[in-house]
This record gives sequence, structure tokens and C-alpha cells, in this order.
Amino acid sequence: MARKKLSLGGDISKSVKGTFSLDKFKAAKGLGNTNNTFKDQTWIPLSPAWQKMVSLPGIPQGHITLLRGHSDTGKTTALLEVAVNAQKMGILPVFIITEMKWSWEHAQMMGLDVSIEKDEDGTVQGVDGPFIFADRGQLPTVEAVAGFMADLMSEQKKGNLPMDMVFLWDSIGSVPCQMSVEKAKNNNEWNAGAMSTQFGNFINQEILLSRKQSYPYVNTLVAINKIWVEKPIGPMQPPTMKNKGGNTMFFDSTLIVTFGNISNSGTLKVNAVKDGKKVEWAKKVKVAVEKNHISGVTTTGKIIITPHGFLSDAKKDIDAYKKQHQDEWGEILGSGPFEVVLEGSEAEDYNNVETFNE
Repeated sequence: MARKKLSLGGDISKSVKGTFSLDKFKAAKGLGNTNNTFKDQTWIPLSPAWQKMVSLPGIPQGHITLLRGHSDTGKTTALLEVAVNAQKMGILPVFIITEMKWSWEHAQMMGLDVSIEKDEDGTVQGVDGPFIFADRGQLPTVEAVAGFMADLMSEQKKGNLPMDMVFLWDSIGSVPCQMSVEKAKNNNEWNAGAMSTQFGNFINQEILLSRKQSYPYVNTLVAINKIWVEKPIGPMQPPTMKNKGGNTMFFDSTLIVTFGNISNSGTLKVNAVKDGKKVEWAKKVKVAVEKNHISGVTTTGKIIITPHGFLSDAKKDIDAYKKQHQDEWGEILGSGPFEVVLEGSEAEDYNNVETFNE
């Protein structure tokens, strides 16, 4: 006769059965209250313009935040604002730049603590600062990105990297999976499968687990997701925004912010104009909080993107920014007053949608 396996040790089982206590049972199984507690929610703040628009302090620590939208709509500006303020809090920014449209000069202009070494021709020869940086040359696949993040979190657990971290990935959908590389075929299903296996089943869970009291540090992931536009399914239906790399990150994210329209960027160029000359100094874009599992509040508003960060569209804030930068614009436009003119359209354009398959 097969021996029946007990789920509790003999001594523990006797003590539980004597006079039943749920607290004793949970303690015996290692399910006590100390295993169920999370750290207080903390935030990496963003600019006042962002806070006013989305009704949130910034980016929630210990969570996954997804920034998505068409090109040139403010996603990288948000990423850099996170990095700048993380440094001020003593949080280590970890840049994962697989999109390869990176500018150290722009990062420095935004306020990032970075030393840039240039040669006589002005070419960047090296950079250094309180951050970690890896690009597509080091991380050519989805698996490489996940392995890089896993290694840093492993070193953190060992005590070799005793800091909170914020991973900043630009962008999901910009690198294929290992199988796509080996087969020399960029297969979207393979790529999405790799994202599910490497991130949905592993990295994302590690990020969220760092919120527990038992974990000594808090890790955060802020990722830009490349998008594509699906054609309307019917004559009266609008197109649909889809995420490159599948929906793993969309499902696992606590906060999702979409920049611009579905069919197009929907940005307005903000120009300083004088005597027929103009300087584009900003863009105005619609921003929508589509998913918010922190407070449940979803908002839609408009914000101005400048080379130095976000700016509200309030007249007093625009006037203050104009005054701060009018000298550099004056070098192009000449001295004297100039007009601020908006150029472009904020409207959706469902008749001229650039549609393509993921």
C-alpha cells in the first residue's frame, strides 16, 4: 500500500489539529502576513505640465509603464524626464536603446547628469555618468534585452548593485527574437512569442515582485512601444492602433499612455515667426491615459513638447518659455518681437491612413 504523503510535518500537524487556528496554519505554511505586504507606492515625478495633464505625480515605481504612439509625439521626452528625476532621487537609470535614434546632447539638454567627451570636430567619443547604457549593438534580440535586465536584477539581489533601478527601453518592437535572426526572417509571431516567454513569464513578474516588503529594492520598467495601424474592419469603422511585439506588455502594464492620434501623429508645430522666417520650437500633442491600475482615473489632454521637456499650454507658461529662449531664436529671426503660430492639424485622418502589417 502506497504511503500517504502529508502536506505538513507531523509536529506541525498535531499543533494545528489541537485547537484550530487559521493564523497558526498560515504561519506553519509560510503564509503569514509578512508575505502579503507591499511597500508604500512611490513615484518618479515628471514635470508639472505632465502632472496637471494626466492627474498623476509621474511614473509609479515597482510597475510597468507603457508609452506608445506615432513617431515624434513626445514619448522619448517622457522617458528622459523619468531618467532625469530618477537620478535626482538616487535611482539608477538603465537605458536600453534599441531604436538607435539617441542623442546625448538632447539628453543633457533635458537635464540628464552626463559627461560628454568630444573630439576637435565635435564628435562624441565617450560618455559617463550615474546611469547604465546599452544599445542594439549589445542587445540585438528580445532574448538579449531580457537577459541583460535579468543579470542586473540578479546582481542587485546579490548586493553587488545596491540601488533601486528604472529600466528605460526605447523601444519594444525595434529588435527581433533570436529565431528571427537565425532564420533570417523577421517573423512577427516568433517575435511576439519571445516577448511573451521572456517578459510576460519572467522579467515583468520580477519587476512587479520588487514591490513586496521582503525585496530590498524597487525596480521599475518604462518602455516605449512601437505601433502599427490596422485597417478598418468595416466601411464605418475607424482604424485600430496595434502594438508591435504583440500584446504582452500591454496586458502587463499598470499605466499606459498613448501620444497623438490613432491614424496619425496629430501634432501641431509651434513656430516662432518673423518676417517670413520661422523657428519650430515645440510641438503640441494630444496625450491619453488609456490604462491606470493605480488610481483608476483615465484622462485625455494636450501638452507641449519642447527640447527641454514638457510645457503646459497655459499662456503664462508659454510666455515664460518664450522669454527664456527668445535670444537664441533671435539669432535666426533677428531682434524684436515675433509671433507664435501653430502649423498642422490635430484631426484624425481616416481617409489617408498609413496602414501596414505588423
